[in-house]
Amino acid sequence: MILSMTGYATASTELDSGSLTLELRAVNHRYLDIQLRMPDELRSLEGALREAIAAQLQRGKVECRINYAVHSGQGGAVLNRDLLQQLVVWNREVQAVLADARSLGVADVLRWNGVLETQAASVDELRAALLGLLQDVLQEFSASRAREGEKLKEFLLQRVEKIEALRNGVMPHVPAAIAAYEQKLITRLREAMQNAEDERVRQEITLFASKIDVDEELSRLASHLAEMRRVLAQGGAVGKRLDFLMQELNREANTLGSKSVDAEVSRSAMEMKILIEQMREQIQNLE
Repeated sequence: MILSMTGYATASTELDSGSLTLELRAVNHRYLDIQLRMPDELRSLEGALREAIAAQLQRGKVECRINYAVHSGQGGAVLNRDLLQQLVVWNREVQAVLADARSLGVADVLRWNGVLETQAASVDELRAALLGLLQDVLQEFSASRAREGEKLKEFLLQRVEKIEALRNGVMPHVPAAIAAYEQKLITRLREAMQNAEDERVRQEITLFASKIDVDEELSRLASHLAEMRRVLAQGGAVGKRLDFLMQELNREANTLGSKSVDAEVSRSAMEMKILIEQMREQIQNLE
């Protein structure tokens, strides 16, 4: 299975004390970079969360957002008596300075942030709920990455077929192009070296022919394309391997173009480079 580094998934669960939501999203990155956004009361679970995510992913910039919304208005809500006493002190101090200041009423006190406290879930309960939720999210997240990876695989295989077609089209064309170019050189060399022997002319032609012969480049192109098919069929974390193959393919296409003595071969080499660049861009998204 080929996996994209791009993915998204989210899930929620309800506890007696509140609702827990976990959101996971990722984009391509050279290494595995996990960023956690969570309430302070869940910070003690950060290590376990990182470990669970790292067990599933190898590369990508991953953002994990967790929200824990405690239910309000529960029967278990209690007064924060320390804060209540502090409000009494503040109320007296303000009225001592401002005689006309209105005293705090019951409604004012109850609306004060933190006066009413709800019994939150225990750390163990939150750990179990959060890790269970994370496994559900990771399952959907992996499925979304696999779907995207399958699309990228199909995209790459289509480009491989096009490059193979260009290579196969170039092969029968090259010998005739080289022969025609050699004939032109023979005529020019004989004109320039009127007193030279035929053996000298043949040596010069042979030397130049070796410089413009592209059989080796075409052979290596076929080898690299076959390796791409093998890697894609094998699956797994293939991004770095495919990125290396793009460098090799581009090198052969460049050499093919620089050695070309024929417009059709030059055009095919340029088309290959365009297809290779298209593949290279998409491979950056593969794990």
